[in-house]
Amino acid sequence: MGIRDDAVEVRAQGWRTLAALHGLIEAGLERALQSAAGLSVVEYTVLDALGRQDGWHMRMQQLARAAALSSSATTRLVTRLEDRGLLARILCLDDRRGVYTELTPAGRELLDATRPVHDAALGAALDEAQATPELAPLIDALDAVPLAGRRP
Repeated sequence: MGIRDDAVEVRAQGWRTLAALHGLIEAGLERALQSAAGLSVVEYTVLDALGRQDGWHMRMQQLARAAALSSSATTRLVTRLEDRGLLARILCLDDRRGVYTELTPAGRELLDATRPVHDAALGAALDEAQATPELAPLIDALDAVPLAGRRP
């Protein structure tokens, strides 16, 4: 194995470790959100993304990026959440092809009720990862990641 192969293997191992951390976190969040509110992680992600918007709406393409979904998957997800009364679609007044999605009052209420569940499950998953020797360095690295608007 040459130097170049070693570098590739190091990166591949790093990716596998990151994927393991992601899987651990997502599984914990999925269990907690399903149990508390019948929400999947991606459904919560959509509600959360909309809840963080000034005016609480986004274009469908923005929502697809925020949830890391394709346009068609986003449309299906928004339809499901709309059928549950959690989201509403609104036509853009200055671009009739544009569609905004926003939280309904019921969606805002559910988001507010599930945010503590999400945060507790995330904290528990991160604590579990911190106690796992292979994952602990990634958790340590999270503290070094700057948050938008936060100064070091």
